[in-house]
Amino acid sequence: MAMAMMSDSGASRLRRQLESGSFEARLYVKQLSQQSDGDRDLQEHRQRIQALAEETAQNLKRNVYQNYRQFIETAREISYLESEMYQLSHLLTEQKSSLETIPLTLLPAGAAAAAAGGEEGGGAAGGRDHHHHHHLRGQAGLFPAPGGGPRDGAGPGEDGKQRTLTTLLEKVEGCRHLLEKPGQYLVYNGDLVEYEADHMAQLQRVHGFLMNDCLLVATWLPQRRGMYRYNALYPLDGLAVVNVKDNPPMKDMFKLLMFPESRIFQAENAKIKREWLEVLEETKRALGEKKRREQEEAAAAAPRGMPPAAAKAGNPFEEEEEEEEEEDEPAAPEAEEEKVDLSMEWIQELPEDLDVCIAQRDFEGAVDLLDKLNRYLEDKPSPPPVKELRAKVDERVRQLTDVLVFELSPGRSLRGGPKATRRAVSQLIRLGQCTRACELFLRNRAAAVHTAIRQLRIEGATLLYIHKLCHVFFTSLLETAREFETDFAGTDSGCYSAFVVWARSAMGMFVDAFSKQVFDSKESLSTAAECVKVAKEHCRQLEDIGLDLTFIIHTLLVKDIQGALHSYKEIIIEATKHRNSEEMWRRMNLMTPEALSKLKEEMRACGVGSFEQYTGDDCWVNLSYTVVAFTKQTMGFLEEALRLYFPELHMVLLESLVEIILVAVQHVDYSLRWEQDPEKKAFIRQNASFLYETVLPVVEKRFEEGVGKPARQLQDLRSASRLLRVNPESTTSVV
Repeated sequence: MAMAMMSDSGASRLRRQLESGSFEARLYVKQLSQQSDGDRDLQEHRQRIQALAEETAQNLKRNVYQNYRQFIETAREISYLESEMYQLSHLLTEQKSSLETIPLTLLPAGAAAAAAGGEEGGGAAGGRDHHHHHHLRGQAGLFPAPGGGPRDGAGPGEDGKQRTLTTLLEKVEGCRHLLEKPGQYLVYNGDLVEYEADHMAQLQRVHGFLMNDCLLVATWLPQRRGMYRYNALYPLDGLAVVNVKDNPPMKDMFKLLMFPESRIFQAENAKIKREWLEVLEETKRALGEKKRREQEEAAAAAPRGMPPAAAKAGNPFEEEEEEEEEEDEPAAPEAEEEKVDLSMEWIQELPEDLDVCIAQRDFEGAVDLLDKLNRYLEDKPSPPPVKELRAKVDERVRQLTDVLVFELSPGRSLRGGPKATRRAVSQLIRLGQCTRACELFLRNRAAAVHTAIRQLRIEGATLLYIHKLCHVFFTSLLETAREFETDFAGTDSGCYSAFVVWARSAMGMFVDAFSKQVFDSKESLSTAAECVKVAKEHCRQLEDIGLDLTFIIHTLLVKDIQGALHSYKEIIIEATKHRNSEEMWRRMNLMTPEALSKLKEEMRACGVGSFEQYTGDDCWVNLSYTVVAFTKQTMGFLEEALRLYFPELHMVLLESLVEIILVAVQHVDYSLRWEQDPEKKAFIRQNASFLYETVLPVVEKRFEEGVGKPARQLQDLRSASRLLRVNPESTTSVV
């Protein structure tokens, strides 16, 4: 006994410790680990916490059930009042209609008196029911309602009930096993349209079948006219009916509440909606009265031998509630302490105010209301009323989030730039959904960038188009980065990583458009180099905000630039081979001093400063046209390639240069070995000297200046020429 009391006191102390407002799980576990003697203590403590968790879950379950019952009862009472108002209105309308349409003066006195008596007696007592059931029979169609409804004292005969239920089972697939109950019959049925509860979007056409103890919802089978498929079955004692106020174009609707879900249906018109509301409430009331009578009869019969436990079988929680009340009488003061004042007008109207703010797109006002509520409930306990309020508010939060997400969806208008998204993003961040706001913001901006690139007009001049493309893209990227920094300042740093990933993805989009215009159209290497230079200059603008994406451009363009270098290399090699095939080894005659001056200027531009020594009298040049053309073309290729250069292209550029130079070197070597004319041989040796001693050193020096380090392959190629100079008669090929 003493051990049990100690265990109970330990559990109570543990419960109070876990429920305290200053409880911190990490500190608690740390203290527990320090105080425990070993693994066994920790396991025992874990078992106590687990038992406490199970007890809490049971209490929560009990409270949910109790609150749900109270909610159903409250909703039922509200519906009763509304139903009575509908009935009163309908009675007055019927009596007025009867008095206006029946000319009593034309009837015999006896008939008039009988009609008046029937109107006064039957109109008040049964006229409403007569009209109602007449309409039910009209509405039923394939499922005629029985002669009496829930308000009818006698009710339909057994044969009529059975026929109606049999017809129902034949027309609805998948419900036979659910409706085989004795005494069950159809009360009312009709076509309805179901709407989505959050956005009021039409979902599907359904048919409702109201039985005396449940409501069956079936969906239409379009391919089989007049047939339905089972959708759901709801017991009436767990169902609440709520009228939905008309808000055009949404009208003639009512809501069914079945814990924990709800469904909204639209009737064909206001009259049918009223009938659904009335007959549902009337049938529920009849079912409740029937169950109450059965309980009274069972309670009356209990002293005559019925076990007490049988009376409590209806509610699985009542036994636990009674035991708890017997064991723990002093629990009332604790419940008193847990009460939270929710009577303020702004709290009572909070769900409706949130609905209004969402409908009016006043997102800031909605989030302000939520912040106000959270501050008010921050340090307060969570009794059932608070949990119920939070459930309602959470539903509105979900609706608000969906609207904000829609505002940021790429399908919305993308005009206004990044600042147009600030409102929705800031409210999502305030709602604690920073990661989602970041994802949606970046997705929206990606769609905006993609649209801006697609709307660019393709210009005839590639360089002009690239200027426009770079301006549009990098300006958008810069604005997005600044807006991102403004919106997400002070948030989780992981968002900045997401932005870098997004920037790389956006850069891929830019490079696709860039490459399609520059490289796929086979532009010259000089044009490609100028376009790449423009892109790099725009990319450096991002360094002002600490974002360097130059390496991403290099990575994404490396294959295209490699392809361009390879293609231009092949063009130079083919042109050189073609000139070599027509080589006559004759001096160049430029005919005019202007042409000679121009050639000297071109060679100086190529870096060949000693070209003067190869010029002769008048307009002659002591070099072959093939060697001069090769020099200009090779140096031009090197200059353009160096404008495109970055480390990933080092070997490609070097190998291309070596291949181009080898074509000229091999041709000179071949000509020296096979030329028999001494005069021509001397001229060939002079061209070889220019090639090896002037051109190759210039290429080597310019490559080292552009790259920042010497090229061993070029040095080896020049040193191999010594064999040619030492033994020009050799037949050994210099390769």
